[in-house]
Amino acid sequence: MSNIVAIVGRPNVGKSTFFNRLIQRREAIVDATSGVTRDRHYGKSDWNGREFSVIDTGGYVKGSDDVFEAEIDKQVEIAIDEADAIIFMVDVESGVTGMDEDVAKLLRKVSKPVFLVVNKVDNAKRAENAVEFYSLGLGDYFTIASINGSGTGDLLDALVDALPEKEIEEETELPRFAVVGRPNAGKSSFINALIGEDRYIVTDVAGTTRDSIDTKYNRFGFEFNLVDTAGIRKKSKVKEDLEFYSVMRSVRAIEHSDVCLVVLDATRGFDGQVQNIFWLAERNRKGIVILVNKWDLVEKDTKTTKEFEKHIREQMEPFTDVPIVFISVLNKQRIYKAIETAVEVYNNRNKKIKTSKLNEIMLPIIENYPPPAYKGKFVKIKYIMQLPTPQPQFAFFCNLPQYVRDGYKRFLENKLREHFDFHGVPVSVYMRKK
Repeated sequence: MSNIVAIVGRPNVGKSTFFNRLIQRREAIVDATSGVTRDRHYGKSDWNGREFSVIDTGGYVKGSDDVFEAEIDKQVEIAIDEADAIIFMVDVESGVTGMDEDVAKLLRKVSKPVFLVVNKVDNAKRAENAVEFYSLGLGDYFTIASINGSGTGDLLDALVDALPEKEIEEETELPRFAVVGRPNAGKSSFINALIGEDRYIVTDVAGTTRDSIDTKYNRFGFEFNLVDTAGIRKKSKVKEDLEFYSVMRSVRAIEHSDVCLVVLDATRGFDGQVQNIFWLAERNRKGIVILVNKWDLVEKDTKTTKEFEKHIREQMEPFTDVPIVFISVLNKQRIYKAIETAVEVYNNRNKKIKTSKLNEIMLPIIENYPPPAYKGKFVKIKYIMQLPTPQPQFAFFCNLPQYVRDGYKRFLENKLREHFDFHGVPVSVYMRKK
């Protein structure tokens, strides 16, 4: 389980530039996904071998300055409550502002690591000017220039040293299914349809993350832990329309799961926020099932289902080998089919292929369709094995791994899927020196 680091601050201090600078650093951020609003981003990060998620709280204006300030305050409060560490970014050009002081007032009350970062410090004069930020009462600060990355290394070194160690999760043989999706897609209704009305709950156990509840569920021979992200830990400070909170809950729930049930509203389609949640699950290498809820509200003809599914798969490319189940929670239509499919995906994610079987099937395919020559060099793949990881990862040992292009790796992945059925599961292909 990785930590969450939130970047907070008023608009136009360079938060997004800083975030983008981080994701360009190969050793810092290995993955990133655009967020649910224009200026918000979240991604999977790694610095000095320490993995964490980064969330840029962004900034947006709805009407007057007062409304905008209220929205920023809400995001900061959520970040304080949900994140493990907070980067508070300010701008040396404009100096200390009233909104900076408001944010600092909130941050001075928390016991979590807070890093005051003064941005746009690209010369000695500005470094001297940064001294005024001591007045915020947050102690020492870091000076950076997000436009060129100056100072970010020292900041990230200190950040990962301060992140709290995550507790090791208890081993469990039961699969964990996380129900995720944008607000009002029907997550709560889906969960209630499974466990609420008919009372098939065996026991409620507090989850290993502080913001999830695992419900042990058993029906029709399916037993699993349901990670509930819908309606958990209701907070008076959180407004129902604040999508930032749902993003932070989704990040934790996805990391805490084996299979993600991504619920979308059929009347809204596979929109931007649903896509972001989907890709976050894929990049965390989780099993995925797409549940198209409220299918009863869609006017249909004989082609509607196929056309809807085709559109979703186009948005998923290149990872299209994902089950899509059309459900109606209101009518309890295919909700148990959804669970059955999730169990199949869980089994696929845990599938282990014998090395002998792997080589018996894949080596003849490679011999008939070898990697294209590159710069006059011919790649010869000699041996394949599945790596001992929680999700399907395969190592192909060859003489010149650096010359194997991504297109051929996708070819190998497709052949693995074709012969061994990894439906709903991301598959990783690595080339290794023989």
